[in-house]
Amino acid sequence: MALKAVHVSDVPSLDQPPEAPVVALSTSSRLCKGEGWENKAERLVVIGHRGKGMNALASPDPRLREVKENSLRSFNEAARFPIDFVEFDVQVTKDGCPIIFHDDLILAEEEDGKISEKLVTDLSLEEFRSYGPQRDRTKAGKPLFRKAKDGRILNWAVNADDSFCTLQEAFQGVDPCVGFNIELKFVDDVVYEDEELTRSLRATLRVVYEFANERPIIFSSFQPDAARLIRKLQNDHPVFFLTNGGTQIYGDVRRNSLDEGIKLCLANGLQGIVSEVKAIFGNPTAIARIKESKFALLTYGQLNNVPEAVYMQHLMGVNGVIVDLVQEITEAVSEFISPDAEGDNKALCDAVEAKVKEASRPKFSQHELSFLLRLIPQLVQQQQ
Repeated sequence: MALKAVHVSDVPSLDQPPEAPVVALSTSSRLCKGEGWENKAERLVVIGHRGKGMNALASPDPRLREVKENSLRSFNEAARFPIDFVEFDVQVTKDGCPIIFHDDLILAEEEDGKISEKLVTDLSLEEFRSYGPQRDRTKAGKPLFRKAKDGRILNWAVNADDSFCTLQEAFQGVDPCVGFNIELKFVDDVVYEDEELTRSLRATLRVVYEFANERPIIFSSFQPDAARLIRKLQNDHPVFFLTNGGTQIYGDVRRNSLDEGIKLCLANGLQGIVSEVKAIFGNPTAIARIKESKFALLTYGQLNNVPEAVYMQHLMGVNGVIVDLVQEITEAVSEFISPDAEGDNKALCDAVEAKVKEASRPKFSQHELSFLLRLIPQLVQQQQ
């Protein structure tokens, strides 16, 4: 992984999709409305991951346990900073209500003291609301737990807790100046029929059309058929395909590379790709192919919490980044896209963009080498 990190930094109808919507990214106060993502002069878009950052309960970094992810509190905390969107995960309960929750399973302590695991989409809205902190403070919700990547069951404890919310409550309770990046969430290894996906997507669209008003919306999904169908069901909001870009392999080949993602977008009239940032650093020439296809490119992943990695992407032509450390990254972005910074870095930016277009490895200037030497140790540390 360390060697890869170093190499990666080298180059900075239902059959006929409706006419593509304009990819306008936010309100005029945060981003010029009506300009395309492909405009290379456009500033880098910053998107708050699950609001002000995901909850990584096993992480030694206390910032990742600061505020409950995917909550109204987290969304509004993120909105205090100059972000363009908050990203969150939408699933639909068994009684048809779009709710905001990331994991497939919800873990809680039952009355007998045992930890139960239930599929979120098997719950009714009332059952979903019974977990965690309650809006009615006279009531106690079921204590929440979460499974870490190593299999440990951890108490879902954060400094600033909040109750779960529905998609409707997010529209009604979050700063209207902030756009919503709505990830349409489905279980990874389940094969869905179009009818089941469509039923869920229609439930989400009903809420969007009733409550979105002028708020900018982006839809995204790792589920290729969900992305295909949401594009065919509506013509008002851009649709992006989420992909690990080959950093993880799935049974559905459409999910296994950036080139497969490009093919899916071309075939279905999607407007962009959201890639794991490691896939972009590992295959920087894909940026040229994505841009040639007139797609926007966003990234997600832990490296997006490293300011130097975000800066490198800005030079490479990435349109936006989804980040956990909202305050730190917005401050860094405001510095390196300021007029003075643009002037100081013009030669470097031009050189890197040229290298990406040529799909060749550059001969670095001393300035470029100095920048990369500062970047690489942090990239290596993040990927270990």
